[in-house]
Amino acid sequence: MFGTQNLWLFVMAGFLLNLSPGPDTIYILGRSATQGFNAGLAAAFGISAGCMVHILAATLGLSAILATSASLFFTIKLMGAAYLIYLAGMMIADAWRNDQHAPELVSALPVASPFRIFAAGFLTNVLNPKVALFFLAFLPQFVAPNAPDKPLAMLFLGLVFNLNGSVWSIFLAWAGARIQQRLSTANAGFSRILNYALAAMFLYFGLRLALSSD
Repeated sequence: MFGTQNLWLFVMAGFLLNLSPGPDTIYILGRSATQGFNAGLAAAFGISAGCMVHILAATLGLSAILATSASLFFTIKLMGAAYLIYLAGMMIADAWRNDQHAPELVSALPVASPFRIFAAGFLTNVLNPKVALFFLAFLPQFVAPNAPDKPLAMLFLGLVFNLNGSVWSIFLAWAGARIQQRLSTANAGFSRILNYALAAMFLYFGLRLALSSD
């Protein structure tokens, strides 16, 4: 279909990859667990939009430039790492502030509008150069050698991957909202643990991205 091969294997591999936890997963869960399903949905859509940027870049060959430019890769990598660490810092500061002023009401992320949540999700994904290189390396493996239009085939594969990823992201938003419902009746101590755990995971992903050698 559209010059692709082993499409079923591609869908299965993409599904398994989406199950792997990363900063996108943590951001969706964090937003939905603190602001509800609609906030998680905004985060999911932002991440999906960011993913489309990488898909288009891989289709147009821009990711190849990133792969061959060490300075460009390093710059974007540091920007992405800095943004993740910034999010972790905001989460810690907000949770600490709530600990001081309203111990019974703690939120893991500062309350934000749907647009700001969408934008943050978008940046979380776009500023990760490894996502761009992933699409550049992953998509061509499922393009048929005799495909009449290879860029079209890569675009189709990217859209399929993003569609499956969006479904998974929406499920994560729903799961996070369920957590929020349970936390509304749970003690504040457990909420604090969740807040700082989310912040620690963002900090971990940011430092891992910044210190990665590839």
